Amino acid sequence: MLFFLLTFLSFSFFFYQDLISNSNRIKTKFLSSSMSPRKKWVNNRVGNVEETAECSVLDLPELTLELILSKLPPKELCAMAGVCTELRARCRSDYLWERHLKEKWGRVVGPIAQRNWKSYLASSKSCELSSFGDSLGRQRKWISCVWPFSWIKSTIGTAEKGNGIVPDDSVMSWYLSLESGKFWFPAQVYNREHGHVGFMLSCYDAEVSYDSRTDTFHARYPPHGRRTIVQEEGVSWERVRAPPVSTLAHDLHPSGCLKDLQPGDHIEIQWRRNKEFPYGWWYGVVGHLDSCDGNAYFCQCHLSETVVLEFNQYTGGSRWRQAAICRKSHREKGNETDGFYGGVRKLQSEDEIAKWRQLWPLDILE
Repeated sequence: MLFFLLTFLSFSFFFYQDLISNSNRIKTKFLSSSMSPRKKWVNNRVGNVEETAECSVLDLPELTLELILSKLPPKELCAMAGVCTELRARCRSDYLWERHLKEKWGRVVGPIAQRNWKSYLASSKSCELSSFGDSLGRQRKWISCVWPFSWIKSTIGTAEKGNGIVPDDSVMSWYLSLESGKFWFPAQVYNREHGHVGFMLSCYDAEVSYDSRTDTFHARYPPHGRRTIVQEEGVSWERVRAPPVSTLAHDLHPSGCLKDLQPGDHIEIQWRRNKEFPYGWWYGVVGHLDSCDGNAYFCQCHLSETVVLEFNQYTGGSRWRQAAICRKSHREKGNETDGFYGGVRKLQSEDEIAKWRQLWPLDILE
């Protein structure tokens, strides 16, 4: 049994390697073999000799085929979809594409972006943009922007016959639209406007689209005050995240964590320059009251109605270094000089805290 299992896995591994490195050759081979009989008999002077045709990928055991397809990267998976009708259906399954979507886009695309995508599809259908020709044209643009190689022509040609189009609501379609950069989706950008000193250790709402040529994002921020829409190019993956909460940029976030805050907790707090501006999320930590010496055995700060927030990226004498909010009745607090502090969220994830530390400025801010 062990020998059989090792032989089976070795066959699968080497077959998969050959499949990846020779996708174009295999495509032609699979097409020819799928259109020819599995076996044919040849008469000669010696007798009947059985001639075996080349093995097709569809001859593999179900488990082996699923394993191979699950290991293919998106580009090769799309290429395999052009081999034959049965592989087309398999290679476009949501099961296979959900993993690719999560691995590449899971950190920057959240539920809000997916809802916007579905709304976009619904509006397209209401405007009769989801007819076969329009949908096919839209997918042709997406795919050609992402992977402009030879299989596209054959795939589109098959689709025009009525059986090759990728369903608009499929995970594959969602993935390709993100990859192509044609779809702008809501996200948040750390240290906006190329790390401008006025936005250090903050995270602002934006619409972003992916640029596959540079492997970065374009971002556009909503207008505020007298400023029109601000656009930024070359935003790296490390500076983009999916919005952790559904609160809109101009809405006050409900601060449900205030009663549990104590010194040492890591938080994000909404802040905006004035009432016309959208909120950004700013990183800070919970500090000690002036009356407390910071001794953990005697600290009573967690019992006080006042919560001290510290922003240690600023110098000790800066007006931005500290802020105090009321634990029981906190609403938006501030003025036109110091800005307005909004809702608070406590950071529970070590990954979130590590991200802020990674973005820590080299020099202390004034």
